[in-house]
Amino acid sequence: MSDQRDSVRSNAKYLQNVRPIDPDEICEYVEGNPHPAVVRQHLRELAPELELIERDDGTFVPVEDDPVAPNRGPVERFPAAYEQRLEDLLVERYGVDWHEDATGGLLRSTIRRFKSRYLERRPVEYDDDVAAGYAIYHLPGYYAAVQYALDDLAERGLLGRSLRVLDIGAGVGGPALGLCDYLPDDALLDYHAVEPSAAADVLEDLLEETGPNVHPTIHRTTVEAFDPSEVGRDDDGDAFDPTAPDDGFDLVLACNVLSELEEPAAVLRSTLETLAPDGTLLAMAPADKNTSVQLRELERELEDERLWTPAEMGFDESDADGEAEGAEGGSAAAHRRGLVTVYGPTVRLWPGERPADRGWTFDVRPDLTVPSFQRKLDEATPADDAEHAPGEFVNVDVQFSTSLLRLDGQRRIDLALETSDWAKMAEMERHVTNRIDLVAAKLSRSLSDDDRDGGDHGGRSNPLFKISDGSESIDHYAVVTTESSLNRPLVEADYGEVCSFERILALWNDDEEAYNLVVDEETIVDRIG
Repeated sequence: MSDQRDSVRSNAKYLQNVRPIDPDEICEYVEGNPHPAVVRQHLRELAPELELIERDDGTFVPVEDDPVAPNRGPVERFPAAYEQRLEDLLVERYGVDWHEDATGGLLRSTIRRFKSRYLERRPVEYDDDVAAGYAIYHLPGYYAAVQYALDDLAERGLLGRSLRVLDIGAGVGGPALGLCDYLPDDALLDYHAVEPSAAADVLEDLLEETGPNVHPTIHRTTVEAFDPSEVGRDDDGDAFDPTAPDDGFDLVLACNVLSELEEPAAVLRSTLETLAPDGTLLAMAPADKNTSVQLRELERELEDERLWTPAEMGFDESDADGEAEGAEGGSAAAHRRGLVTVYGPTVRLWPGERPADRGWTFDVRPDLTVPSFQRKLDEATPADDAEHAPGEFVNVDVQFSTSLLRLDGQRRIDLALETSDWAKMAEMERHVTNRIDLVAAKLSRSLSDDDRDGGDHGGRSNPLFKISDGSESIDHYAVVTTESSLNRPLVEADYGEVCSFERILALWNDDEEAYNLVVDEETIVDRIG
């Protein structure tokens, strides 16, 4: 079988840059003249190694070099194919009436239990019932959230069509399925999940609904015990070695898992060592205060650590020095190569400055359509259940915190501000009661009708946004007291977008112990691309 596989590989390598590879054609050139279906299976298994995609006509061609384009418009619903697959799994495990009677009661009590343990910051043990409940309650939201985070990379051409991905703590697969659907049909995904719990069974089942160019491998072990050097060995002896600085994964996902680890910083540090030189680690956490703040603390702990030298990563250091003599953005990126750099969504707009505020920032996107499995479980709750309020088991909110880390020095927004032009948040105390000019990123949706931030900020009725320039040690909020055509760009700006503010009024909020920056009829706001 090895000789036959080698023969298929040799033929594929010969033809891949000549014409589409047709199993019906090359089977006669393969030792033993195997059936075309056997050749096709070999080609599918070799596809990640040879960077081939399977087309609808059954032939194989090289994956294109063009980066993946960003999504346009919101994620509106959890796809029907995954919805049906999960319901089929629930029927298989619990019966046709899985949402009713004793089995429905079991699942509802399981969801209540893991929600309670989560709020109490206690660990959750994943058995089959918890995995099923977790999929019912969390799968849709996580499916959508990761796609919005991927937009930050795709918008700048940093998400390739051939992706080798590591997903640590993959769970039941929300981020995995979201990634699969984000990629176009002509992309190649070599996906490796690390998941030791019963959630891996749900993940494996749902991944069967993905396309032919998704090649999943599930490593049923803990992330601490996972050995990345075992990934990617091929029969030629040409080894993909994610532990080598000039190799590695194009994308590493650490979604909704860091709060469950005993040593999350150590796990992230070792995971960063498996990144390709131009790869990204995408960490995600729920939007609640504890997990969101923890994510930002981990980001700051790891930032500026040097994992590799530019030469170790395959960069020519003389080229980096030459680049440093050029444009300021290129210079900054060149000197950060090998350092853990925060790509986004938080910003570092002042050279040498780092934020030290509480770091509670999160994005909010449109709600999803309610999936049938959530609606069924909620509506089947007995009328005499005193704990139940309608909608208790419906979870279609898309609210999340993210951190994207890279090792090539790139940032989503790479500015270097000067105090001669702009005020710095680190020095805001001396600007109180003055009108100033400021540059900052918008790091929240409007908080005016939301109590998550824990304070009143001097008036709930006005649009209010958390803003940051990456130098602050105290929270700063922009409060729109009078909206005008000149300051409306702040309201219209996207999460993470940088804006300039002219004649914004700096005030101190005693109740909140934060700075309120008042945007009124005198303030001019511009969005900086």
